[in-house]
Amino acid sequence: MDRTTLSTVESATRVNGGGKSQRTTYTSPFMTSSGRSSGSSSGSNGKPRKTYGDMLASEQGRRWLTRGGIAALVGLAVWFLTNDWRIGATFAIAITIAMSVYTVRRQSEVPRWRRPSAAQRRTEAQLRVMKRVGYRVLHARGIPGGNGQIDHFIVGRRGAFAIDSEAWDKRLPLRNKLEKLYHGRFSKNERIDEALEEARAAARLISEELGREIHVRASLAIYGPGMPWDSHNLRGVDIISGTKVRKWLRTGKARLSDKEIEEIYQAAQKVLLPRY
Repeated sequence: MDRTTLSTVESATRVNGGGKSQRTTYTSPFMTSSGRSSGSSSGSNGKPRKTYGDMLASEQGRRWLTRGGIAALVGLAVWFLTNDWRIGATFAIAITIAMSVYTVRRQSEVPRWRRPSAAQRRTEAQLRVMKRVGYRVLHARGIPGGNGQIDHFIVGRRGAFAIDSEAWDKRLPLRNKLEKLYHGRFSKNERIDEALEEARAAARLISEELGREIHVRASLAIYGPGMPWDSHNLRGVDIISGTKVRKWLRTGKARLSDKEIEEIYQAAQKVLLPRY
């Protein structure tokens, strides 16, 4: 049996001959400096974990919580009415998808105080798809020294484009008469000339910035009245159906490289001033 006595251990732990013994305090490696376990406030990568309160505090979290609540209520109501939970679940999923699509279409990169029109938001929603295949897009860009605005400037492999989005009364017919555009009995030639002048000004400014000639195609994307064509060039401006914007962008004759696309985009971002 070990013959070490308690007095021997105490004498070995004296500090500088003092009368008090020093006790060793063991600290868990999982404790933070505040004495709480680090695992409860951070993940394995050291970043704080999001709590339920954090999710509620974010706008996106509140939006999804609202959608889920509405969808759940609709699903329960349908379930009770039909006595079939599968039909209720189908309605709940359909409501969630419908609300998500509606929200996406109303979202805009332009700040809310600028209040982009419904037509501009619809075109912007189509351009999000084009951005996934390499197109670069700017919205609500002004021409220095003027009051004009290019609603959407786009550059991609098929060239550079300037689109103005318009919502016109669908009850009035749209027709081309002697190279003049009429909406009902109202002439829209002035609006066409504005779009053409804006595109030409953008092309001039970008060309001066890059030191080489750049062509920008002008267009009006019109929502509302029916058209006998998907796109029609009139007075140097393509008049296109608002729902066919993506199709029209693929009709460009240019063949730009990735480097040229980025150069034109950067130049446009510099010389076309944001209107927000």
